[in-house]
Amino acid sequence: MAERWPALARAALRGAAVGLLGTAAMTAGELLEQRLTHRPDSHIPGRTLRTLFGRPTSNTVLYPVWNHAMHWLTGATLGALRGVWSVTGIRGPSATAAHAVVRLAFDQTLENATGAGAAPRLWPFGEKAVDYLHKGVYSLVTGLVSDAVIAPELETSAGAHSH
Repeated sequence: MAERWPALARAALRGAAVGLLGTAAMTAGELLEQRLTHRPDSHIPGRTLRTLFGRPTSNTVLYPVWNHAMHWLTGATLGALRGVWSVTGIRGPSATAAHAVVRLAFDQTLENATGAGAAPRLWPFGEKAVDYLHKGVYSLVTGLVSDAVIAPELETSAGAHSH
C-alpha cells in the first residue's frame, strides 16, 4: 500500500485543481441561471461553514465571503475525491453520476447536521431541480477533466470476480 500513496496524493492534488474548474463551470451556470430566473443567491453554505467554525449565524445576515469559501472548498475537496477515483479506475459516466450524488449528499449532510439548511424534501420542486442541475454540471465537468488528465495507473483487477 505504501507504494500507492504518492500516486494517490498526486491524483488528489490534481483532482482538487480539477474540482476548482468544475466549481467555476457550476458558478458560471448559476450566474446565467440567476440572470434568467432572478433567483437570489443561497446563503446556506456560508451559514454552514460559519457554524462548522463555531461562529455565530443569523438567517437575516448574509455572509458572502463565507459563502464563496464554502463553495470553492467543497469543490476542491470533492474534486480531490474524484481524482482518487480516476487514478484507481473509478471512471466514466457511472463515476460521474455517483460523484453528483456524493456532491449533493455532502452539501445536504453538512447543511442539515449544522441546522443551517432544510432537508431537500421540504424544498419547492423548482429549487431542488435547479440545485441538482448545477451540482450535475459540477460533477460532469470535474469528471470529464479528471478522467482526461489522470491516468488509471492504480487500477487493478483484483477482486473482479469475487462474487
